[in-house]
Amino acid sequence: MRRQVVLAINSVIVFACLLGLWQGIIQLNHLPPYILPGPKAVASALHDRFPSLLRSLFITTGEAAGGLVASIITGVAVAMVFAQWRRLRELLYPYTILLQTVPIVAIAPLIINWVGAGIFSVMVVTFIICLAPIIANTTQGLISVDESLIHLFVMHKATAAQTLFKLRLPNALPNLFAGIRISAGISVIGGIMGELFAGSTRVGEGGLGYAIIYANNQMETAYLFALVIAATVLGFSFFFIVMFLEWLALHNWHESSRPQTAE
Repeated sequence: MRRQVVLAINSVIVFACLLGLWQGIIQLNHLPPYILPGPKAVASALHDRFPSLLRSLFITTGEAAGGLVASIITGVAVAMVFAQWRRLRELLYPYTILLQTVPIVAIAPLIINWVGAGIFSVMVVTFIICLAPIIANTTQGLISVDESLIHLFVMHKATAAQTLFKLRLPNALPNLFAGIRISAGISVIGGIMGELFAGSTRVGEGGLGYAIIYANNQMETAYLFALVIAATVLGFSFFFIVMFLEWLALHNWHESSRPQTAE
C-alpha cells in the first residue's frame, strides 16, 4: 500500500513538472495562444466545451470498442484455424500480417465508399487496424505449446477440440492479451482516423476526429489540445481495462501476472 501511495505521488509530481515545462516553453518563446495555448487555456476550453467534448468522446468510445471487440473475435477464430491446420497457416498467415502494413489513409476513403459514412464505416477501419496484432500474437501462443504436453494429451486420447480448448488456448492467453494491449491503443487511432474521412451521419455531431476537424478549421487551438488529451485518456483507459482483464484471467495461475517478490 505504501509503495502504491509513493508511486501515485511521484506520478503527480511528474505531471506537475510537465505542466510547468509546457508553460515555461510558452513564456520563454512568447508563443501566441493560436500556436501553442497554455495549460490554463486548455483547461478553460475543456470546461467551456465539456458537454460537446463528452458527446464526441462517447461516440469515439463506441466506435473504437466495437472495432476492437470485432477484431478480437475474428482474430482468435482465425488463429485457432491456423493452429489446427499447419498447411493453411503457412499459406495464409503471411497475408494476414500484411494487414499491418496496409496504409489505412489510402483505403479509408474506399471503405467509406463501400459501406457509407457513419459509425459502421469507422468501426470497419478500426477493425482492420486492430486485427493483425490479435492474429499474430494468438497464433504464436497457440502453436508454442510444450511438445511433451501435446504427447500427454494424445496418450490420453484427447480429441483435437479438447487439445485446442484445454491446452493450446490457455497457453495462448498471455500472447492473446499482449495482442489486445497493442490493439487497444491503436483502436482509438483507428476510430479517429475513420472519423477524419467518414465525418458523421448528422451535421454537427461526430466523434473526436470530427471535432478535431472542426476545431482546426475554426482555429480553436485550445479546444484542439483538449480533444487530443481526451483521445489520450481514452487510449489509456482501454489499455488499463485490458491490463485488469489480463490480471483477472491470469493472476491465479500464470507467472506473468504474479507479484514479483525478488527485484
